[in-house]
Amino acid sequence: MDKIEKLLDEYREEMVDTLQKWVRIPSVKGEEAPGAPFGVEARKALDTAMADCERFGLKTEIFGGYAGHADLGEGSTRDALAILAHLDVVPVGDGWTREPFGGEIADGKIFGRGTSDDKGPAVAALYAMRAVKEAGIPLRRKVRLILGCDEECGSSDMRYYKKVTEMPRSGFSPDADYPVINIEKGGSHIQFTGELSKEGLQVLSMQVGERANVIPGFASALVEGDEETAKKAEEAGQRLGFPVKTTLGNGAVIIETTGLTGHAAFPSHGRNAIGQMLLIFEALGVQGALLELAQTVGMTYNGENLGIAMRDDISGELTGSLDIINIEHGRVTALMDVRYPVLFSPERMFQLLAQRLKFLKAEDAGTRPPHFVSDQTELVQELLEAYHEVTGGEKKTIAIGGGTYAQSMEEGVAFGALFPGEVEMAHQADEFMTLDSLFLNARIFARAIVRLAGKKAEE
Repeated sequence: MDKIEKLLDEYREEMVDTLQKWVRIPSVKGEEAPGAPFGVEARKALDTAMADCERFGLKTEIFGGYAGHADLGEGSTRDALAILAHLDVVPVGDGWTREPFGGEIADGKIFGRGTSDDKGPAVAALYAMRAVKEAGIPLRRKVRLILGCDEECGSSDMRYYKKVTEMPRSGFSPDADYPVINIEKGGSHIQFTGELSKEGLQVLSMQVGERANVIPGFASALVEGDEETAKKAEEAGQRLGFPVKTTLGNGAVIIETTGLTGHAAFPSHGRNAIGQMLLIFEALGVQGALLELAQTVGMTYNGENLGIAMRDDISGELTGSLDIINIEHGRVTALMDVRYPVLFSPERMFQLLAQRLKFLKAEDAGTRPPHFVSDQTELVQELLEAYHEVTGGEKKTIAIGGGTYAQSMEEGVAFGALFPGEVEMAHQADEFMTLDSLFLNARIFARAIVRLAGKKAEE
């Protein structure tokens, strides 16, 4: 491993340059174009990444602009060690103080959308493969880096990839936390719909949220009202502990509230601006469907007020985040992202919602099952060893609410790239990855490749 470590030290400046280049491509999902199912920027990100893989002597192939892969070594594809990462990113959102696609370096960090989720880890994996190759490490199985372009919007890229080529049976996705995540909760999108009440506060319009997996950090709504309405809204914000701004005009009031954006898998880490607005509506006397939404969801995130709270010892508690809302023409439609425990039934969840709700209708807008890999597999044990050898960290497995590409494989786990104690920056304003973490990830991935794909001494 000494030669690999030396090579990775030599690559540091180039590794940073590569990540800056990738981050400067705004690969948010866009309008479909020929050869670019997720927009021209996502395709540009894929082409750029594959060109870098080729530059290091890896064998590459692109599949319709959905995804691409780069191979190191020879052997059966099914038995290959897969490393799955994504090049698409969520929209920028509010609250940035840095250029979102600038790749600025300051205070030992590289800033930009995608630095931590997931371009930084993808770059670290690529350079780990390069180091293994240039160090001349003999391999007993192929190593395949698979890069997709639609992870943030449902992973249709991996479904397409599996249709047109073979997916390795086993591998890891560096798109979560260390040490090893062998359990990913199930996920459901709950769509709430309802007619607005003609009694109480009249909400004229509100459109907030871009993605179901991103906690909105800002919300604005137009309501009927006057100076008294504006005063009550601001007083409610002070009482509830979050900022509220109002603007008067033509018998209506614009209400604005600022929260804290974040990843819907960790709703307690953010401050949902939609939830804040719903509580303002409640304080102003809203009735019917919006009052019900305020009282059952509001700023809560464990489903208790909806009657669906649940936890198990394997994967923890159910969490939920109301991330998109549309109010117009006297009707509300809202989308909630729910991450449910392994032992929970989504069918039962919708039964409970039907019993609890009076003014709202709750429908399933998409459900994915939980994912589990035994901690006794060679994959998990060797990854834990690689992590421990480099960091000295505890060898243990954990469960998360997030869903990763690991679910695309029969035996897939999430491995990194966030270290214990680090701040989760995925989907947040001023997203960053520390340079030390970037380099450390490359070392861990290289060791994992050697342990899982390198020839054994007896061979």
